[in-house]
Amino acid sequence: MSRLQIVIDTNVFVAALLSQLGASFRFLMLIDSGKFETNLSVPLALEYEDVGKRLLPQTKLTKSAFEDILDYICTTSNHHEIYFLWRPLLKDPKDDMVLELAVAASCEYLITFNEKDFVGAEKFGIKVLEPKVFLQRIGELK
Repeated sequence: MSRLQIVIDTNVFVAALLSQLGASFRFLMLIDSGKFETNLSVPLALEYEDVGKRLLPQTKLTKSAFEDILDYICTTSNHHEIYFLWRPLLKDPKDDMVLELAVAASCEYLITFNEKDFVGAEKFGIKVLEPKVFLQRIGELK
């Protein structure tokens, strides 16, 4: 049986860095659980790095711990190059970048806190969910 294919929006990555109490942190801890596969492109990895470094002083993480987390995500994710751009489809070009990755990776889910920003994803068969709802769907949260 193939695993669910997902893309993680930057806001979920950031929420996991800022707190170990929420669904985003729990979600990231399940990356290597075998319940789903994460997908990543170079532009999205660079955005994770940029935003994460800027927010590092607001976290309890050291620079080394942050780099380990980023390396972990990069190592465990499926890597994709984007050959076809669907722009402009969404209001924010950075959101277009995330959606284009989800399309290129044939993802079933895009995990974000900004569901309204991804109106149009359904045209590609992609469900846009918050981390808590996704965790409930895969049986990891009641």
